[in-house]
Amino acid sequence: MAAVSLHGVVKRYDDKHTVIHGVDLDIRDGEFVVFVGPSGCGKSTLLRMIAGLESITAGELRIGGRLANDVAPSERGIAMVFQSYALYPHMTVFDNMAFALKLAGHKPADIRAAVERVAATLQLTPYLQRKPKDLSGGQRQRVAIGRAIVRKPDVFLFDEPLSNLDASLRVQMRVELSRLHQELGTTMIYVTHDQVEAMTLGDRIVVFSGGRIEQVGTPLDLYHRPANLFVAGFLGSPKMNFLQVEAVASAPDFIAVRLPSGDIVEVAAGGGDVARGTRFTLGVRPEHAALLPDDAEDAGLLPVQVGHVEFLGDQAIVYVSMAGVDDMVAVRYLSEQAPPAPGSRAKLRLPPPRCLLFDTNGNTVPAPELSTCAA
Repeated sequence: MAAVSLHGVVKRYDDKHTVIHGVDLDIRDGEFVVFVGPSGCGKSTLLRMIAGLESITAGELRIGGRLANDVAPSERGIAMVFQSYALYPHMTVFDNMAFALKLAGHKPADIRAAVERVAATLQLTPYLQRKPKDLSGGQRQRVAIGRAIVRKPDVFLFDEPLSNLDASLRVQMRVELSRLHQELGTTMIYVTHDQVEAMTLGDRIVVFSGGRIEQVGTPLDLYHRPANLFVAGFLGSPKMNFLQVEAVASAPDFIAVRLPSGDIVEVAAGGGDVARGTRFTLGVRPEHAALLPDDAEDAGLLPVQVGHVEFLGDQAIVYVSMAGVDDMVAVRYLSEQAPPAPGSRAKLRLPPPRCLLFDTNGNTVPAPELSTCAA
């Protein structure tokens, strides 16, 4: 096992095109860290730099406390699973998984026991004597994962390893990877663009955008306390609702804002002395908003019209329109609730403790500590 530290790490091509902009990150020994972000954000490039497959233009990479900038990939104590399978086509599944152990001089009996144990975990036992060409894409990726696991390296590097698996197998493999991490206690760095994988696998998540780290934290920290508009919008499905608003009043523990419809909403935020007319973006997640019948008379309710309902089995997503708002607002319903019919009128509640405000630079306005109770 080994900690991984990056200090001021830069990747630049042709002295002009910079793709990684001075990344600072400390990954603790035995931690499972997930790099997540949209395509082209630099997460896979950084992973390849840790693996030694891309050179480091500037900064320091340390693995297990040892400077690793110029250490050969084979000497870094890492095992990497690529998005592509990268299997030896002329070898059987068993030989593909055993290859590194044979090179390391392990005894045949120990090799067989290790391969068979991992193959059972990955449901590959019936395929050990097949060649890669005789396997499905999902089976080939499982072989690639097994080839890394069987080596028991100091650090595992995963570059979107589940992207070629079907939905049910991805769920199963997430559980298996979590269990393996608990059993092995090995440092794991996992790259994905799938926020579900990030939220379910990571001890901590690193959100990337444009070659820079936007935020590092636990899944719940990033979900409930995003540092900025990008993180808030990237995590969550359906994504957070955003409304353009302006301040009409403020106090130390709240800011009152006017919605495009003209309605006023108070948001729990460190207001202080905020000038009237200051523009913000208001954010609220679909599960925190609530729809009430059209005849509800509670204060602060906003009139809306139901536009579309998506039934997802265990839940339903209701999209509603508001005066002056171009995008539909999503509200999450549990399956036991009967959502209103499309075209009907309703009232929308935006609970102040669950709303977030973002300034014109996209940064989150500090708020009182989030209540653990549903508002």
